[in-house]
Amino acid sequence: MSTLQPTVNAARELSASAAPAAPAVSAKTWIAVIGATLGAFMAVLNIQIVNASLADIQGAIGAGIDDGGWISTSYLVAEIVVIPLSGWLAQVFSIRIYLLTNAILFLVLSAACALAQDLSQMIVLRAVQGFTGGVLIPMAFTLIITLLPRTKQPVGLALFALSATFAPAIGPTIGGYLTENFGWEYIFYVNLVPGAIMVGMLWYALDAKPMKLSLLREGDWAGIVTMAIGLSALQTVLEEGNKDDWFGSPFIVKLSVIAAIALTAFLIIELTVRKPLLNLRLLVRRNFGFGMLANFLLGIALYGSVFILPQYLARIQGYNAEQIGMVLAWTGLPQLVLIPLVPRLMQKLDARIIIGVGFVLFAASNFMNIYMTNDYAADQLLWPNVVRAIGQALVMAPLSAVATAGIEPENAGSASGLFNMMRNLGGAVGIAMLQTVLTKREQYHSNVMMQSVSVFEQATRTRLEQLTQYFVNHGILDRADAARRAYVAIGHTVQKQAYIFAFSDTFYLLGMALIVALVAVFLLKKPGQTSTGGAH
Repeated sequence: MSTLQPTVNAARELSASAAPAAPAVSAKTWIAVIGATLGAFMAVLNIQIVNASLADIQGAIGAGIDDGGWISTSYLVAEIVVIPLSGWLAQVFSIRIYLLTNAILFLVLSAACALAQDLSQMIVLRAVQGFTGGVLIPMAFTLIITLLPRTKQPVGLALFALSATFAPAIGPTIGGYLTENFGWEYIFYVNLVPGAIMVGMLWYALDAKPMKLSLLREGDWAGIVTMAIGLSALQTVLEEGNKDDWFGSPFIVKLSVIAAIALTAFLIIELTVRKPLLNLRLLVRRNFGFGMLANFLLGIALYGSVFILPQYLARIQGYNAEQIGMVLAWTGLPQLVLIPLVPRLMQKLDARIIIGVGFVLFAASNFMNIYMTNDYAADQLLWPNVVRAIGQALVMAPLSAVATAGIEPENAGSASGLFNMMRNLGGAVGIAMLQTVLTKREQYHSNVMMQSVSVFEQATRTRLEQLTQYFVNHGILDRADAARRAYVAIGHTVQKQAYIFAFSDTFYLLGMALIVALVAVFLLKKPGQTSTGGAH
């Protein structure tokens, strides 16, 4: 027996060390996760790819600039309403039926949007597509935190990060290329092939489970109605407010009041009803609450930078959609390489350190753009975009992992809905804020510069004379008309410079938002200190 003892002890030690090892994840589970994250990627991509080609779509269907904005607004309103609803609806209809139905409808509506003949058709189709696309985002997140064991979740969350950060960055590149080379319709047709692959993967990998239609009778209908009204009104205010002069518009004032009343009622209902639609008490959990704040600020910077850079390149540098896409590719392509490496990095380093470094780099990339000049274009934007890509790649997966550590299976739907809604809401707030800041700061800088551009200044008179002579030499025979054109040209020069200063100010604002997010990261607990009993 004594000769066998070392062998027995070794076997015991081996079995003891193997006990806490992560359970194996089947290929079928990975196919379900990959299929769902592909759907989330397409849903997020669909927002940016359409925005990049909005002018072409408006021209093709005869929509004005103001009315054409509803092509994007209708999609975003529907999306932000359905994201927090998806957890409950997946329980009612089963994840398989709910996810597959919406995935198929998303593809059908993509093709239908390409065939739209007028603005009203496009708005309706985009709204319904938003309801289906909005489902794909939180359901991918839910599958990751429910199907995968805790040790494998970083890999799933890295896949999800491709939809959350890579898709917005690469969207304008794909949209610009397709529009310039094939026509705007192809920004919708491009969904069909990867969408068919997604549907096939989900069809094979998701297990059939019975529907629970009885939950419809027990549904938190008061919460659903107040949330839908409140979020719809709020999203519309944020999307249309700057264009309509905010509270100078009776329409915006009315919607703001409706949003305030409905969302206040929603909060009260959710905190008092026996079976709430969303478990808002998750927000008092330290990691989830501060993770939500950081995620909201990430949304501001992520979608804000995707909005402001194309605006700058089009308005100041005169770039077309394809040229803008090539510049923004450097914020997307590096992420494709870096994001798959993040799970391995999370095994070696505290996730909070990775998140912090990511936010520092993302903030730095914005601060690199605060001293722009008239010559600041593609070459000058290269390194800020690369730094931004590295920062974004480092943030999303570890932030999601830390925020959702310890979330029980019964709260996964609420956590997914809240987390993804907050990032999208941050994006809407960020874009609305940047539109307003851009307008106001341009006016401010114009007023400051015009004080120096006076006809009493010798430099101004000299420049006016030079421009007048230029127009005379180029065919303007009436000297008074040439002088008028000289005044207009100087006005345009001042306005362009004012816009450059205003764009610099917006990048400063984005950088500061990310510094605040960094503070929220410092308040997160180390994931190991959080209970993991319900993590998978």
